Amino acid sequence: MGIAAAIVAGGVLVSRLLGLVRQVVFAWILGAGTTGDEYFVAFIIPDFLNYLLAGAYMAITLIPILTRRFAKGDDEDAWRAFWAITRPIAFGVTALVIIAMPLVEPILRAIEPGFTDEQVATAARLTRIVLPAQIFFVLGQLLTAVQFARERFVIPSIGPIIYNLAIIAGGLIGGLGRENPSAEGFAWGALAGAVLGTFLLQVWGAHRAGLRWPRGSTRRHPAVPRYFALAIPLMLGQSLVVLDEQLGRTFGSLVSDGGVSWLTFGRQTMLVPVGVIAQAAGVATYPFLARLVAEGRHREMAQAVGRAIRYIFVFSLVATAALATLSIPAVRALYERGSFDAMDTAATAGTVVFFALAIPMWGAQQILARGFYAREEMWAPVVIGTLSTVAALPIYWVLHRVMDVDGLALASTIAITIYTIALAVVWYRRTGWEHARPVAVTAIRATLAAALGALASWSLARVILDAGSGFGLDAAAVIVGGVAVLAVVFGPPWVRRDLRR
Repeated sequence: MGIAAAIVAGGVLVSRLLGLVRQVVFAWILGAGTTGDEYFVAFIIPDFLNYLLAGAYMAITLIPILTRRFAKGDDEDAWRAFWAITRPIAFGVTALVIIAMPLVEPILRAIEPGFTDEQVATAARLTRIVLPAQIFFVLGQLLTAVQFARERFVIPSIGPIIYNLAIIAGGLIGGLGRENPSAEGFAWGALAGAVLGTFLLQVWGAHRAGLRWPRGSTRRHPAVPRYFALAIPLMLGQSLVVLDEQLGRTFGSLVSDGGVSWLTFGRQTMLVPVGVIAQAAGVATYPFLARLVAEGRHREMAQAVGRAIRYIFVFSLVATAALATLSIPAVRALYERGSFDAMDTAATAGTVVFFALAIPMWGAQQILARGFYAREEMWAPVVIGTLSTVAALPIYWVLHRVMDVDGLALASTIAITIYTIALAVVWYRRTGWEHARPVAVTAIRATLAAALGALASWSLARVILDAGSGFGLDAAAVIVGGVAVLAVVFGPPWVRRDLRR
């Protein structure tokens, strides 16, 4: 599992860094005004359509079905199950994309009340470019599941890298040298990246993992009703994990021009450590957890979940301390150039501080949810996620009126904290509270160390930034401050013992 996590972490790190480069290029060419808002809003309908099909969870749902058959040595039935499940999903996602095309404008008018008619028209045009990408995302997820079930992680890790490179290339081609650059190049790049990295590359990867057309009929396979029994809760439940970003975009349109962009830039900055730390651990751990469940080793599986959460808490708290104290030099070094000015930096940095507080919770919920999914207990995280979303709505409403975009970032942090705590309570009630104690001890110790690390980081960064301004000093402050947090948190020997246990 350690090698798999390292492979996935490397892929996620490159992908997230390219995602930051993508945002940097976008900020440089288009800034954080109405054009940026229109582009980011263009992904609301495609993302929601993907969510209705449980696209983000397809690999999670399919992996236990395939793993159980691989564990029995019945590869032929695994391939029959795969093709039987893929057929209705391919038809379904294609039909939904076709149905959604003429409905784009009225939907955007309803969910973006702060947009003018011109903004809605522009966002609708961009939406229609990126909407077909969902077909390739959904099919790519199924092909990725084949590789994960075989515990092969390299090619799936390359897919997001190609996706980000395509968006960057599209943005540069469509924006550089033009008097009035638009976001269309970025949108076409997103579609090309979905086709190349998310679909075609994964076709090759799944073939290398052994995928083939099976002997015999794939009709009326028992895996199909089982798949939809697992997937339907994910389709019906409106989980906070997915809708959190959409809530930010909707309320952000009510704040001011640039509000959606400031929140998006801040959130994407926060998601870099979440992806490298938590997503990598979750992706690499899940097939291992599913195999333990398939073999009936439930206690070992619960212990593996606890180890993964302890790992995530320690590293996530390092990221929280660093981002919260270094938000201004980090945002300034990343984005402040071209059309992205000092006002955009201040607004974005404020959201980064509040988003950063949620990094440990974003990480822990990924492992906890995968624990439930590995046990094929889909309803628990879905019901908790739906209730958390309902509870979050008034939080978003109140805080956006009181604190503007900072309030929306804080609302996101409060909401994901509520969801993660509720998920943990249900998990440990089912698996045993004895597994919670080492996690709680590690979390408390790491929090105290991270607080001291944040103080050291802030103090050293201030010394550097007081010497002047510029990209070099901002980058130096981020590097020195980050190293200070790492040194303080990982200095005590108990941290290393906790990660080894």
